[in-house]
Amino acid sequence: MKKILTGILIFATLQSISYASDISFIYINGSNNNNEKMKNWFEKGVRKLHPAIKNQFESDEQVKQLMLQREMNIVEEPVIFFWGDKSKNDLDFVTERLDLSKDFSPTVAFQVRKLLTECLHDAIWVQKSHHMLPIVKDLNETVKQEYAKGRTVILYGYSAGSFITYEYLVNTLPYIDLQGLFNYLNVSEDFKNFIKENPRKNTCITALSDAGIGTITADGKFIFNHDENSLKEHYLNIDSSTENVCSPPGAVHGAVNFANPLVLFYSDLADSDYEQTYFNKYVLKYIMENGLFLLSVNFREDPLAFPSSQNLTYEEMEKITGLNFADPKGFVFDNSGVWSWRPFFMAHTSYWSARKQFSKAVVESVIKGYRYQYDPIYRKNLQQKEQNL
Repeated sequence: MKKILTGILIFATLQSISYASDISFIYINGSNNNNEKMKNWFEKGVRKLHPAIKNQFESDEQVKQLMLQREMNIVEEPVIFFWGDKSKNDLDFVTERLDLSKDFSPTVAFQVRKLLTECLHDAIWVQKSHHMLPIVKDLNETVKQEYAKGRTVILYGYSAGSFITYEYLVNTLPYIDLQGLFNYLNVSEDFKNFIKENPRKNTCITALSDAGIGTITADGKFIFNHDENSLKEHYLNIDSSTENVCSPPGAVHGAVNFANPLVLFYSDLADSDYEQTYFNKYVLKYIMENGLFLLSVNFREDPLAFPSSQNLTYEEMEKITGLNFADPKGFVFDNSGVWSWRPFFMAHTSYWSARKQFSKAVVESVIKGYRYQYDPIYRKNLQQKEQNL
C-alpha cells in the first residue's frame, strides 16, 4: 500500500510540473525603434499579433502534446520588453553629424546615408558588450518576474531583437559545468582537484563575471583570474552568483527569432578560433537535453531576414560539436520559406499585418522542428519536398 501511495504522489507531482504552468510570451523589439512613434508602432503591432499567435498555440492539439500541456494557457497580455530607447543619446549624436553633411551632399547620397543610419545604427550599437549586457540583465529580471508568478516564458526576438535572445541564452542559461570549463582552460592539477573536492552547481557566463572568475572580451576570448588563491575564493561563492544572475532552470521554454538578421551580424560564430564557440556548443547541448526549442521563422520576401542554419539532426549536431547529448528532447529549426504575400520592400515590417500567416508558421515550425528531429520518416519526406522546390 505504501508503494502504491508513493507512486500516486509521484504521478501527481509530475502532472503538476508538466501541465500546470502558464506561458508568457515576451516580445523584444528590433532596430530603428528608438523614438516614441516607433515604440508605439512596435507595441501596437505586438498587441495585434499576440491574440492571433495565442489562439494558434492554444487550438493546436499537436503543439499541446509536444509541449506537455493538456490545456495550454498563454497569458492574455503580451509582455513587451523594449530596449530601443537606450540607444537614443548615441543615435542623436550620429544624427547631428549626419545633418552636417546635408549642405554638401547630393540629395540621393544624403537620403541613403540617412536610411542606413536609421536601419543599422541600433543593430550595431547593441552588439557592443557594454550596451548588450545591461539589456540582457534587464531581460533576465523580466523573465524572473514571470517565473515568480508560476509562468514559463517564450522569447520572441524581432529583427535585431534576435541578437538579444541569442545573447540572453548564451549569457544566462545555466549550462556551464565548472569542472569541464576549467579542464578546457587548462588550470593546474591542484586547482582541478580543488574543484572535484568542492563541486558547485552548473552556472552561466554572467555568473562567472559576477563572481569575479572571468569574462568574455569583445573579441570572443574568455579571460579568467590566473591567481589561483583568489580564484578558489571566488569559485566557492559561485552558487550565490548563479542564483542571482542566471536564468532560473526551467524558466525559458523556448525562443522564436523572426525577421532575423542574426547571421549577418554574428558571422564570426563560424570561426573555429572564436573562443565563444566553446560556450555556443554547450548552449546547444543544454537546449537539446532540457527540451527547449530555438526557432527562426522568416518571410521569404523579407530582404533583411537570413536563414539561421541548415536544419540538422541531433546526431549531426553531435558530430559537429564533438559532444554527446544525453536523452535529447529539444530542437533547433529554421523555417525561412514562409510566404507573407507582401512586396519585398514591405516584408520586413509586415509580421504584424500578416499575423495570420506568421502565427500559423510559428506553430507549424514547432511541430516541424520536433518531427524533423525525432521522426525519421517525416524528416526524409520534408527533405525531399524541399529539394523539389
